Amino acid sequence: METLKGILAEHNFFKGLEDRYLDLLVGCASNVRVDAGEFFFRQGEEANQFYLIRHGLVSVEMFATGRGAITVQTVGEGDVLGWSWLIPPYRWMFDARATQLTRAFALDGKCLRDKFAKDHDLGYELLNRFVPIIEQRLNATRLQLLNCYEVSA
Repeated sequence: METLKGILAEHNFFKGLEDRYLDLLVGCASNVRVDAGEFFFRQGEEANQFYLIRHGLVSVEMFATGRGAITVQTVGEGDVLGWSWLIPPYRWMFDARATQLTRAFALDGKCLRDKFAKDHDLGYELLNRFVPIIEQRLNATRLQLLNCYEVSA
């Protein structure tokens, strides 16, 4: 039988992470299920977790007046969802809506921030793993905005 620690250790995001850090992360993790059409989070709400998608698809969206929801990126199995829990004031920058039944691990951001305060090396390790995700999400947003501008021009 697989343990949560073993499953987290196998996820691409945590591959190669030291055992001692995985032990700390397990205490912050829980299983979640989000049905198609339901939101993981909404822009502006308090951001206190991130998700490792195990199964399903999630549309990362932003709202544009006159256009409605614009999909910035779609994430699925093996992807990470959410980084706003890392940056004060800890508010979601986008909406995230399941486009099909989605199962994920939620990692509690408050729990993790407390652990980072006690172990700066853990914080540094995870921050280095999140920076490429943040860059990718921001680049996807930029491309969507350029596309919107071209369509409306």
